[in-house]
Amino acid sequence: MSVRAGIVVTGTEVLTGRVADRNGPWLADRLLELGVELGHITLCGDRPADIEAQLRFLADQDVDLIITSGGLGPTADDMTVEIVARFCGRELVLDDALEARIGEIVTTMMARFPGVDVEAVRAANRKQALVPRGAIILDPVGTAPGVVVPGTPTVVVLPGPPRELQPMWGAAVATEAVQTAIAGRTVFRQQTVRMFGLPESGLADTLRDAERSVDGFDRLEITTCLRRGELEIVTRFEPADAAAYSDLLTVLRDRHAREIFSEDGSLVDDQIAGLLTGRRIATAESCTGGLLSARLTERPGSSAYVAGGVTAYANSAKSELLGVDAALIEHHGAVSEPVAEAMARGALRRFGADTSVAVTGIAGPGGGTESKPVGTVCFSVAVASAGAGVEMTTRTTLLPGDRSDVRERSTTVAMHLLRRALSGDR
Repeated sequence: MSVRAGIVVTGTEVLTGRVADRNGPWLADRLLELGVELGHITLCGDRPADIEAQLRFLADQDVDLIITSGGLGPTADDMTVEIVARFCGRELVLDDALEARIGEIVTTMMARFPGVDVEAVRAANRKQALVPRGAIILDPVGTAPGVVVPGTPTVVVLPGPPRELQPMWGAAVATEAVQTAIAGRTVFRQQTVRMFGLPESGLADTLRDAERSVDGFDRLEITTCLRRGELEIVTRFEPADAAAYSDLLTVLRDRHAREIFSEDGSLVDDQIAGLLTGRRIATAESCTGGLLSARLTERPGSSAYVAGGVTAYANSAKSELLGVDAALIEHHGAVSEPVAEAMARGALRRFGADTSVAVTGIAGPGGGTESKPVGTVCFSVAVASAGAGVEMTTRTTLLPGDRSDVRERSTTVAMHLLRRALSGDR
């Protein structure tokens, strides 16, 4: 890989976790699209010595491009431009045209706040018009301009708010300085395979075998991640190594055809949205507290296929809202397959749906028994078809983790049972 980059995310609020870093991952994806290898993402607070230390660390890694985010505002703790200027050995100078532009923006913004001393605000924003001599100015999206400082490495300085950084990135990439810095880049391909129902150890064993059998395996950059009970396998490779990736995919299919649910990176949520076209779904939840319903309604256009949902913890609520026979609950227990099936059928009736999912379980802490420990969850999917009645898919599983883990994993299991039921893969 001939072009490397590093990212410095600044901001004490990000360092301490009060604000989640969205810029680092977003920029990482953009660099991948450009064919630039990302060596490091570093994170530091609003301290001059620490910011400069990150810049020097990345320069020592022989990166061609450094991107910073944050620290471009008018307050005293916004000092990224000043530190970048010192790092690049350039004097800070006032750009009169930029000062006038920022002044116009501030005046327009302050019109919404009567009683504010506009001149005082403009004076405070004046520091944003100080730029390293010879730098390329990136027009502000908010009030903060960005800058590109040519050199070895070239440094791109972007604002912290994602709504400002993201539009400015395109302008930065278009500059001659950035194009020169990334001139030797390689365009990579990236493919994502998703699996469900396979432990990481099982995948690790398969990849070890693939390493021995796939010619060119060493040229594939493979990253695996277990997320919400699903395995994500992301592979990056140069176009010339497409055959090696194809052979790897063949190995994965041969070993794990049942577990692979996506070879194009699509999420199970997206697949279900497609499978529900022309259908109406309802949910009945106990231990998941409405999380499944919320997940189904996250997709745009979900109102076309989500009829509604019931969250019923109390046995009386299961009976009153879903029509579950109290005697059935008494005999089998609220966490049981017969009750899960009755909840699924009840959701069909209550909402006039043709598809439903029910979840009832013990998420803990406490409440478990020897026969039904914490983490026991029962699922039932009901799919009604014209002339074929209602087909039920019912499962019981034991999920590890605390309350949050059990609830989140339960929604994932429910989504995959639903996907299989709708696709006929039972």
